[in-house]
Amino acid sequence: MAPVQPRAKKAPRSWDSTLPQWILDYLQTSGFEQPTPVQKSTLDLFRGNKDVVVEAVTGSGKTLAYLIPVVEKLLRGDEAAKRHHVQGLILAPTRELAQQIYNVCVNLIKFHPPSAEQLQHDKDEKRTITSEPVVYPQLLVGGTTKAAEDLSSFLRLSPNLLIGTPGRLAELLASPYVKAPASTFEVLVMDEADRLLDLGFSQELNRILGYLPKQRRTGLFSASLSDATERLITTGLLYPHRITVRVRNLKDGGEIQERKTPMSLQMSYLIAPASQKMPALCQILEKLDPRPARSIVFFSTCFAVKYFARVLQGVLPDGFNIVSLHGKLEPQVREKNFERFVNSTSPSILLTTDIAARGLDIPQVDLVVQHDPPTDTKVFIHRCGRAGRAGRRGLAVVFLQPGREEGYLQLLEVRQTPCTPLGKPVITLSEETAKEISSKIRKQAIADREIYQLAQRAFVSWARSYIEHQASSIFRISDLDWVDLAHGYGLVELPKMPEIKGKNIDRSLGLGIDTEAIPFKDKAREKKRLEELEKWKKEKAARIASQENANAEPGQKRKKNEAWSEKQDAEESKVARREKKRKRREAERASKMTEKEREEHTKLEDLIEKVRKQNEEKAREEAEERRKERAVLGGDGKTFGAFGKGGQSKKRVEEEEDSDEEFGGFDD
Repeated sequence: MAPVQPRAKKAPRSWDSTLPQWILDYLQTSGFEQPTPVQKSTLDLFRGNKDVVVEAVTGSGKTLAYLIPVVEKLLRGDEAAKRHHVQGLILAPTRELAQQIYNVCVNLIKFHPPSAEQLQHDKDEKRTITSEPVVYPQLLVGGTTKAAEDLSSFLRLSPNLLIGTPGRLAELLASPYVKAPASTFEVLVMDEADRLLDLGFSQELNRILGYLPKQRRTGLFSASLSDATERLITTGLLYPHRITVRVRNLKDGGEIQERKTPMSLQMSYLIAPASQKMPALCQILEKLDPRPARSIVFFSTCFAVKYFARVLQGVLPDGFNIVSLHGKLEPQVREKNFERFVNSTSPSILLTTDIAARGLDIPQVDLVVQHDPPTDTKVFIHRCGRAGRAGRRGLAVVFLQPGREEGYLQLLEVRQTPCTPLGKPVITLSEETAKEISSKIRKQAIADREIYQLAQRAFVSWARSYIEHQASSIFRISDLDWVDLAHGYGLVELPKMPEIKGKNIDRSLGLGIDTEAIPFKDKAREKKRLEELEKWKKEKAARIASQENANAEPGQKRKKNEAWSEKQDAEESKVARREKKRKRREAERASKMTEKEREEHTKLEDLIEKVRKQNEEKAREEAEERRKERAVLGGDGKTFGAFGKGGQSKKRVEEEEDSDEEFGGFDD
């Protein structure tokens, strides 16, 4: 038998020698010795005149895969772009991802001497257009600057590459001063394309596509593609080339298994009751060797992040800094917290929602823990992908409650994201540890009413997100152990919720704590609370006394529709605020419309107003007819004689009189 020839190793991938020398210098300086599979496949097509749809695992280098072709296309011409003409557009779903893409782009073009010289230009002065092509990017995200300020910067600096979120980009492109004609516009890139649609940016995307010429190069990049993305591909791309990068490994028995996550990432699960999740998190952080430099813990809601960011510092092992990041933070605070986490030199933990699940390339993330499985199952791989990026080893752990939630593992297997039981570090769960941690959290809530209120809101918001889970056959609200969940959150008492109504559950959790006596740590807030509480008690006592007097004198019944003056004032102010918000929303919507859309909207408003007036007129006529009928029937008792005997008509007249006496309080 002939000897088995050894299998020849594949030659290592190398960067295309046709790349400009300054790009090769950047790649060598940045430590990118060879391209990743997605970069190698994409550069060959996207550098030419091809539309591409790229689906690749997280952390595979998609950002450079499209930035290098985009920059090359913008520098390909013989002369610079005209003033106020846009040549390229890069869309991202979040501010953080847009900022990250902008930073990578700036670092890249610093190696192109003419562009680097333009970057040093004073941003408060008008930029001089050069004779040779350059790349000058502008970052456009909401929250940090106003739309008018962005437009002013655009007119002053005349950038030819715009990077930002869909809302702000659509606002800028709507300006008549911003031009993107077919003669100069080159390329459109949508990063995390499916997330753009999931966040409700479809209207903005359609508006942006309407401003751009049909003849352009387009690239869609994501770690997963949804059905909505497929519809976008058919309308926004021209004969696209699909590039799909998968990871394959051998399972037991020699079977080849495809994965959507890199091999350097270990994905595991831990079955634990809700009350044991925090003890498990503490043990993972304490026992993991080496100690994780950066860790990310995902929660399902903003209020949960806000709450646990307040209480976990007194629970977690010493030496960890806690940073929070969620959608309800002010944009400046979000940016500050993100930079604080990325640039931290000591072990840090980021508590966040799905806002940090996509695209962000945070260096040295060793651990990802999913306290709550994501509502959208497609987000699972994106959460895990924050660790194990660019070949670095990482661990991702998801906590699942025992019982029906274990079926989530089969769903992940079908989605080519298999998880294995957490073997290292070994986690030991005990009721004593769970009670100790729950008690530590509860003590903080008893000491400060603000934490107590945060806990209530966090728990209610979590319950609502659980109900909205897409895998509703696995995550069923009826299967939950509410008391165990309450201990997991360190609650002082269960909040009033429709989900627990009718269940034989002690809301006080057997603790017997008087929640009304829990004070605010802030003395000013506590003083105000006590004053309002005293006022409320007096009003309640007055209402009870009034009801007792009304019961003692049956002839003087309280008018049921007579509102207290305070309530009436509050209702009027609420209506005014609601109307103000409605007008503001209408103004924002109108500012985003084209002239044609405004005309159609005006016609629709006129039609609605016409129908409303017709309905009001019809209602007045019907009310007038009913009033006339009552006048005829109630004018004298003889009218009722036609319906039967005189005794019956007399009885009905008496009933009418009783009814008038009972509801006499309704006249204004």
